[in-house]
Amino acid sequence: MSGSQPTDGTPPAADFARLRWLGRLRRHPSAILLLVQLGGLLLYPFIEEAPAGRMLFGAFSVLVLGLAISMVRRTPGRAWISACLAVPAVLLNALDVAYGWSALLPWSAALEALFYFYAAGCLIAYMLADRRATTDELFAAGATFTLLVWAFTYVLLLCQALQPGSFTAAVHPEAPRRWTELLFLSFALFSSTGIGDVIPVTVHARSVASLEMFTGVMYLALVVSRLIGLTLTRRDD
Repeated sequence: MSGSQPTDGTPPAADFARLRWLGRLRRHPSAILLLVQLGGLLLYPFIEEAPAGRMLFGAFSVLVLGLAISMVRRTPGRAWISACLAVPAVLLNALDVAYGWSALLPWSAALEALFYFYAAGCLIAYMLADRRATTDELFAAGATFTLLVWAFTYVLLLCQALQPGSFTAAVHPEAPRRWTELLFLSFALFSSTGIGDVIPVTVHARSVASLEMFTGVMYLALVVSRLIGLTLTRRDD
């Protein structure tokens, strides 16, 4: 009969396609990290509005940190260094959520910023180690972009925690900026596409914003352009 399963134990074509897709995904862990990070962009607005938003945000952060640590293991970096930065950050964030110890926020933000900077540096070293651009390195370029954006977001959060009123916006200008607002500002600064309605107003916040814009331009000019050049060279060969 048409549509019946094979009787010789051979998996159907759909199972083969699924296994092939999973195999390709496992060979490109950078793609997994990139997809999770981009998925977080759509998830964060719903998390912030949820009653247990901070708990959900912490759980998602643990997932991202775990994926980033697994990526560091495939690079010249040391996974134990990233774990030593991630574990205290998660614990401090959990204590802040459970007991409302807002004094721990600067410490957890600083540790998470260091973690993401270290993970991004390891991925950059991984991409620059070869003279041939692979598919996973192209995904790593996007994942590194998001890691650096997340790192600077935590630096901006640290600025706001240490110096309230570091940022203003058209809506509720005196209120502390939420995570999604600072993430939007970080994306705008790192990609040099503008600032938007969230504006740094203190000298320290503006210094961080200037440093992020410089880092974004250098990343595109030195790392991404090199990968594009290697990709074109491979195609010519």
